[in-house]
Amino acid sequence: MATKGLTVTHPSCLIDGSDAEFRHLVNGLLPFAARLLSIRDGFGSMVGLTGVQYSLTRSIAHLSARDEVTVNQLAEHLHLSGAFVTVETNKLKKLGLIDKKAHPDDRRKMRLTMTAAGNRLLNELLPTQQRINDVLFEGVTRSEFKMLCSVVDRLVANGDQAALDLDHLQARQQRAAAARGTAG
Repeated sequence: MATKGLTVTHPSCLIDGSDAEFRHLVNGLLPFAARLLSIRDGFGSMVGLTGVQYSLTRSIAHLSARDEVTVNQLAEHLHLSGAFVTVETNKLKKLGLIDKKAHPDDRRKMRLTMTAAGNRLLNELLPTQQRINDVLFEGVTRSEFKMLCSVVDRLVANGDQAALDLDHLQARQQRAAAARGTAG
């Protein structure tokens, strides 16, 4: 349902019939996301890793504090494909930062654990990470932070669905364009 001139029609995103606040939000989230990626890449570079490799090691360390971590769990946690996580964790294993071993109950699953070298690497980065993250969230109250965490979880799930819907619309458009090209 397209409404003239509005980029969104969801009632909670319209203020007094206008999508200006929605556009303001999106235009703020885009540079924030870019800065988050830049910071992640910077953290990785400080310890000789790519940003993705840094995220993988930090997530393995974090998740394994609660339970064992498998490739699939890590992929789901970071919203990455299992194949991509497999390739990247193989690189981390070669660097000696993580161990990968077959799960004792299901040999198809790979358990991931941090090595002492991997933990040392992450611990060396902690003071810098704390400083940068404190600046990143300066002025955000505890209640705002908790609300932001809740909203982001929903937005990520919605984003997955929106991307899938857009992929379908693009595929339909490409099929229609191809049909028009062969019809003439």
